[in-house]
Amino acid sequence: MFSLTVAAVVFGVIFLAELPDKTALAGLMLGTRYRASYVFAGVAAAFLVHVALAIAAGSVLTLLPHRLVQGVVGVLFLAGAAVLLFKKDDDEEEVKKPADQSFWKVSGAGFMMILVAEFGDLTQIMTANLAARYDDPVSVGVGAVLGLWAVAGLGILGGRTLMKHIPLKLITKVAAVVMLLLAGFSLYEAITG
Repeated sequence: MFSLTVAAVVFGVIFLAELPDKTALAGLMLGTRYRASYVFAGVAAAFLVHVALAIAAGSVLTLLPHRLVQGVVGVLFLAGAAVLLFKKDDDEEEVKKPADQSFWKVSGAGFMMILVAEFGDLTQIMTANLAARYDDPVSVGVGAVLGLWAVAGLGILGGRTLMKHIPLKLITKVAAVVMLLLAGFSLYEAITG
């Protein structure tokens, strides 16, 4: 039986927890380069997989060693920052036209980025905990998916809006610095955990 109250509570919790997270940053970076609808399709599919895993696993994800999870997350952030900082700059800073990128290539890139970056994330663990607490997998799943989609949509659209006012080169450098800070925080938690 579906509970609108449970779905609304889960939506609020997941939305607020994910808003400052790397999803918005990833969506923003992909949204600056590719067609927003293609990016959202891939990101949305990845979040469906994550929520399904969290619901199925219940609270099992909380049993993973916190230090290991934070260490892996830190290394992934370092790799992402390195890619952004050391990639060859194209002479043109224009967003690629949708015709240059197929739906499957762009949505696949969004799907894989979120699938890897968000595995074992706080919101996935929170979703598992909420599913165990409420014993209402459908309501929790709907609330969690809608919360994650809302954050991803804001990030993707935010990337499009930023591109109109700020050069891509600057956005890329700022994103790399933010990823370095997140890497440092994650690695610090892994070490001191």
